[in-house]
Amino acid sequence: MTLACPCGRVDARGKACTFPACCGRFLDHDTPAPDAEHLMRSRYSAFVLGRVDYLAASWHASSRPADLALEPGVKWLGLAVKNHRAIDAEHAEVEFVARSRVAGRGQRLHENSRFVREGGRWWYVDGDLK
Repeated sequence: MTLACPCGRVDARGKACTFPACCGRFLDHDTPAPDAEHLMRSRYSAFVLGRVDYLAASWHASSRPADLALEPGVKWLGLAVKNHRAIDAEHAEVEFVARSRVAGRGQRLHENSRFVREGGRWWYVDGDLK
């Protein structure tokens, strides 16, 4: 049995997309995300799966931290994409809410993320917390 994708994407029938058919194609292969929303969803899946390599590889060099470490003990609970807005052909924003639990306490990360497309590939640049 193939597990549902951590990003929570559903198909046209409302059925959960599988990881290989959804974010797995970006995390496990060198397939570029077709738009900023797909990249943002795949980055959420990378957080859930502890894939620091993918997070670093999809972060724009202009803002990528030198050392990237995940916060220990975080259990990711779900993702809700609120808005995906193409600014122009090379820039986009994605507003999302990611829910998690740390040491039994629920947390909410509400961010408006900025993305840029260079060389046919989308990159996470930065974001503003809401």
